[in-house]
Amino acid sequence: QVQLVESGGGLVQPGGSLRLSCRASGNSISIYRMGWYRQAPGKQRELVAGITSGGRTNYAESVKGRFTISREDAKNTVYLQMNSLKPEDTAVYYCNADILLYYSDSPNLYWGQGTQVTVSS
Repeated sequence: QVQLVESGGGLVQPGGSLRLSCRASGNSISIYRMGWYRQAPGKQRELVAGITSGGRTNYAESVKGRFTISREDAKNTVYLQMNSLKPEDTAVYYCNADILLYYSDSPNLYWGQGTQVTVSS
C-alpha cells in the first residue's frame, strides 16, 4: 500500500523559512503529479503548488516568489521551500500525489496526513 508522510512543519516567526518534505512509500510505484495544499481554520483547502513528473510547476498567486516546490524522484519525495513566511500562511499543509501501482491500470490520488505550519511572533 502507498503512504505519503509529511515532515518539516512547526512554529516560525514572520519573515522566517521552513522546508516541508513529503515522501511516498510503497513498492513498484510510479509517481506523476505531486502537490502541496493547505487548509487554514474555517477555510477550504487550497492549492499551494504543484509539480509534474516533467518538472513543470504552478503556484498560488499568494505564494509566488516566496515558495518553491521541487521533487527528488530517486527518493519519491516532494519538497516545499517556504521563505518570507507571513501569518496568513498559517495552516495545515498536505501533500498529494498521483501514483500508479504496478498492478493498476490508472493512477490514484493519495494524500498525506498533514503537517501544521504556524507563523507567529
